[in-house]
Amino acid sequence: MLLELRVKDFGIIEDINWNLSEGLNVITGETGAGKSLVIDAVEALLSGKIEEENIRYGSDGTFIEGLFAFPDKKASFDSLKSLLEENGLSCDDGMLVISCELKKQGRSVIRINRRAVPRSLLSQVGAYLVDIHGQSDHLSLLNTEYHIDFLDSYAHTLDLRQKFASLYSELLQAESELESLAKADKDTSAQEELLRFQADEIKKAKLVDGEDAELEQELKIISASEQLKASSFEVYSMLNGEDSASSSIPALEALNWAVRIVGRLVELDPSLKPELAMLEGVVPDVEEVARSIRNYSENMEFDAGRLAEIEDRLELIRNLKRKYGQSVPEILSYLEGIESKLGRFSNSAERIEELKKQSASLRQELGKLGCELSNERRQAAKKLIEQVNSELADLKMEQVKFDVSIMQKKSANGIPSPDGENYEFSRRGVDFIEFMAATNPGEPFKPLVKIASTGEISRFMLALKGAFSKTDNIPILVFDEIDIGVGGRCGEVIGEKLWSLARGRQVLCITHLPQIAVFADAHHAIRKNTDGSRASTTLESLTGDALISELTVMLVGSQSSESSVNSVKELMQKAMDWKQGNRKLI
Repeated sequence: MLLELRVKDFGIIEDINWNLSEGLNVITGETGAGKSLVIDAVEALLSGKIEEENIRYGSDGTFIEGLFAFPDKKASFDSLKSLLEENGLSCDDGMLVISCELKKQGRSVIRINRRAVPRSLLSQVGAYLVDIHGQSDHLSLLNTEYHIDFLDSYAHTLDLRQKFASLYSELLQAESELESLAKADKDTSAQEELLRFQADEIKKAKLVDGEDAELEQELKIISASEQLKASSFEVYSMLNGEDSASSSIPALEALNWAVRIVGRLVELDPSLKPELAMLEGVVPDVEEVARSIRNYSENMEFDAGRLAEIEDRLELIRNLKRKYGQSVPEILSYLEGIESKLGRFSNSAERIEELKKQSASLRQELGKLGCELSNERRQAAKKLIEQVNSELADLKMEQVKFDVSIMQKKSANGIPSPDGENYEFSRRGVDFIEFMAATNPGEPFKPLVKIASTGEISRFMLALKGAFSKTDNIPILVFDEIDIGVGGRCGEVIGEKLWSLARGRQVLCITHLPQIAVFADAHHAIRKNTDGSRASTTLESLTGDALISELTVMLVGSQSSESSVNSVKELMQKAMDWKQGNRKLI
């Protein structure tokens, strides 16, 4: 329970220190006094979200602190204690101190048990402690989007729904990637066809680096084969003298003659021996050259077929150069690039197939999980309908009947169900849930949003909370003007219901109706004081004559009388008698 709330410089609240009681705590006061500001402060404390405009004018910042006590031996708090311990926060004394401070143009400083913590942890802790229902929450009953949240909260299917939502996100991601790849695949199919053609064209050529230069050289030789044959034979004739057309003597004959002459000279002058040796060495080399040239000349023939092959091959290489590069290495490099792109296309196709299988598998799993979630909701809805109708009867709405519509919509693109049909789905499952009501016997059920008045919506909210109180473990319930649109006659019933809700938990309620306030275990009044220059809010716990005076003003206004005071005392006594008669039932 919340033992103490300290609020400083929050809106028109200058500084209040509120000590709360167990059970039903009622807050009353004139309109504009700041009653809802107290609830706003509790909400800000547990969310860590304080806007700068909430800082009291002229102050540097605002500060809110709450002291909470753990109930003795309540297993429902084990999860909260585990959460605190996991984050290094001790709560051995059964106490929890939460504070939130915001400086102007600064950031919020959040502390749990005097230790700074992130807002995300505070939100988790706050979800275990307090459930706040303000005036806007009544409107959630008028928005069908929230109805599924109410039912899942009651059915305790939020974990199952979260699992469904997680798979739903996986499916969205897989199908988004699949759609993107399929579109890219369609856009690049023509490109892939072109690349495959280019790759085949280059591969069929079987290019070898340097072959074009070798072929050019071979082409020159074959083209000049007749000239090479004739010229080489002429050189041979000049060297060896066979069929020489020259009138001069062959070179080898002249060299041999010179050797003989120099040999005779050496006999006369031995100093010429080196020259003789050089001449003798040249003769064998010239003989070898002559033989080689003769062989070259004899083997040199014009090959028209080979010439055509070379010309065709060179033309092919020139065509490839015009398309894919200035040289054979550049063409081969271009081929590598093509094969790399084609590899990516191949990987894309594999990924598409993989994603198709993943999508089909996720849809099957979602179908089974959606069916399980739907069955859980249907079972819970039966219990909720029974309990809400019981609560409505307690709230003097016996003629009104509550129902929960759970429907699915068939869709070709939905997820498969065990019944063989495909159903439309969202991250919350396959169910479309709407609260229904029949306001009079014999009339059909219609959407709650179309038939409920403001007062009825308030009582429907209270009936739902009454039903939920049997299943949830949140120890503190806050109702900000639950009596909106409700008259005194229904107020008494709402007071009884709030008091019953407060058995075993703490309830905070802002009300304008004395018929509700008389059921309080503790009554607190908000006052707005003005000293001529500034307004400030104070909070006072009321008992005795002060309490009677407050209730009288709530009943008849400022013009009280003895009869109005007696009326208040009668209301108080009636509430006391009812509570004493119902304690044994709680």
